[in-house]
Amino acid sequence: MSQRHRALLLGTLTVLSSAVLALAPARASAPAHDPAPAAGTHTGTAHASAPAPVPAQGQGHTPAPQTASAQSGAHALAPPPEGGLCTGFGPQTPRDIASPVGLNRQVFPLAPPADQMNLCNIHTHTNAEHKGPGFSIVSRDPDAGGYQCDRGDLLTQEELRDPAFGHGPFHGVKPGDTIEVHWVYSSCDVTPGKGLGACLSDACANPTLRVESQVFLLVNDPFALDFANYDHKGHVAAGHPQPMSLPANTGAPVVFRGSTTGPSYTQAICSPLQVTWSVRPNCARLDISSLYRWGMDGNVFQEDHSHGVRPLVTAPELLAPIP
Repeated sequence: MSQRHRALLLGTLTVLSSAVLALAPARASAPAHDPAPAAGTHTGTAHASAPAPVPAQGQGHTPAPQTASAQSGAHALAPPPEGGLCTGFGPQTPRDIASPVGLNRQVFPLAPPADQMNLCNIHTHTNAEHKGPGFSIVSRDPDAGGYQCDRGDLLTQEELRDPAFGHGPFHGVKPGDTIEVHWVYSSCDVTPGKGLGACLSDACANPTLRVESQVFLLVNDPFALDFANYDHKGHVAAGHPQPMSLPANTGAPVVFRGSTTGPSYTQAICSPLQVTWSVRPNCARLDISSLYRWGMDGNVFQEDHSHGVRPLVTAPELLAPIP
């Protein structure tokens, strides 16, 4: 694959769940929102995409906004954004996982189960990108966007106390915040690393992707879940890099076809990449000190901050139906 081809492909892989450090503005003290592509998100029923389209030579790295008029009639269940919906793209993400509505009929094969794929990246978003039964409260920060866990207002003063006194080594989060964690998997023969660039190689330019997702409520509580249990730590199973485990007991994952996410995309600017998502519907409590340790001790993903969110996709024309 030519250097130009690789550069253009890395341009399209700017966001996944998460993925645009270079393009996305920072939240709080974080340097950026989405993992930047770098040269070289366990069990569940989700799968990922078919080969992703690569920009033709001469095109820019970020898909240009489309200006087609929104479709009208009985199926127009959500108003179009200013400038119209992007057209010609496959289903987009994030979405309300409690609603099965979707009119985008572009279909791509679902990826294999996660334990048959290679974990290539783990990253977090501050606030949930998706809306779900356990995270349906609109963020109180209009600049941040996203959704918060439903019971976050019931935390005690001790649970809200920041053990790092506002200087945590994993930036952009504090006790009481909601985060959405993405475990990204690739069909390519790759090892875990920084950004979506870790999900492809010279020999595998168009990976099949899948993302396992869990929303957490951050608390100051050593008895809450420990993020180390969900890290990679060099774990390999049946020849595939894997996390140590994925969260359980947060509901059966909602599986659907979608795209990459992150603040560079909207309903007018669509992601061309195809991803199968597996989003668990309920929040879990995560000890914030364990997330601080993940940032302080260093990790193979070079993650030290939480990223921004893509606005919820509500136009049925941009959503795949959920069976």
